[in-house]
Amino acid sequence: MKYLITGGAGFIGSHLSEALIAEGHEIVALDDLSTGNKTNVEKLLSSGQFHLIEGDVTESEIVDSLVKECEGVFHLAAAVGVKKILQDPIGSLKINLEGTENVLLSASKHKKRVLLASTSEIYGKNDSGPLTEDSDRILGSPLLSRWTYSEAKAIDEAFARVLFEREGLKVQIIRFFNTVGPRQSTSYGMAIPTFFRAAIKNEPIQIHGDGLQQRVFCHIEDAINGIKSLWNSNTGFGEAYNLGGLEETTILDLAKRILLKTNSRSELEFVPYEVLAKTGFEDMRRRIPVTIKLEKATGWRAKRSLEQILNDVYVHLLEQV
Repeated sequence: MKYLITGGAGFIGSHLSEALIAEGHEIVALDDLSTGNKTNVEKLLSSGQFHLIEGDVTESEIVDSLVKECEGVFHLAAAVGVKKILQDPIGSLKINLEGTENVLLSASKHKKRVLLASTSEIYGKNDSGPLTEDSDRILGSPLLSRWTYSEAKAIDEAFARVLFEREGLKVQIIRFFNTVGPRQSTSYGMAIPTFFRAAIKNEPIQIHGDGLQQRVFCHIEDAINGIKSLWNSNTGFGEAYNLGGLEETTILDLAKRILLKTNSRSELEFVPYEVLAKTGFEDMRRRIPVTIKLEKATGWRAKRSLEQILNDVYVHLLEQV
């Protein structure tokens, strides 16, 4: 099969490309390389099964021609990471809204199946407990640029659902919860690679607030297996599925584990929320996924512990030094 992966040179996209090529599929990757990187797919470029198109998902003609020639679409391209959203809220909105509109309209037009990448950011500040796909969205002020990503992805999901209901678009939606692993960039505020980079250099590790925010991290290999399981199930069209990992941890404990693992002399530097709010940032205390819906639909389950995630990221980063 020939698949289009938007954002195919990015963190998740490059891992998905590898996995699908290993199964014998051909991949066309559309990426503007704003957050993706050619080094992520360097080994794939010589395979003959991977084709990198440098372009933007907001360019409707390019998107339409690529969707037309492929048999299915994995739409992963997005402006991601809190840091990037805060730095460029308008550009992020454009990519996340216009880009998804282009992909979904072309997929509907050409009767192509599509998997839409969404995010746990959908749930906003809802910290009432573990989150199911039906949990309420609780957002901060629209004047805080922190929430533009959540708003954009919610509109993306709603648009996908309408095209499913009215046009019969075969679309599945996956909401990723803190996917982590080798090749993840430190440039956009992702906690684990950012903490590791600082620890390796013995630089201060910045922690927002008191560090008692609770999160669950998912290994990239578990995430890729979840994507493939949903795709291969050929069910759940028009539906959204949470995809996340196993172990709940606080950000403070996460930082301490990384300090211990790296034998680092880094100090922990706590940044008050009052300071962060000036940049348009707002945080949530707890974000924990319930993944039973995906498990029941596909049999998939996350398998890799937080310790394995940390080990794999650390080994990868040491190889880059």
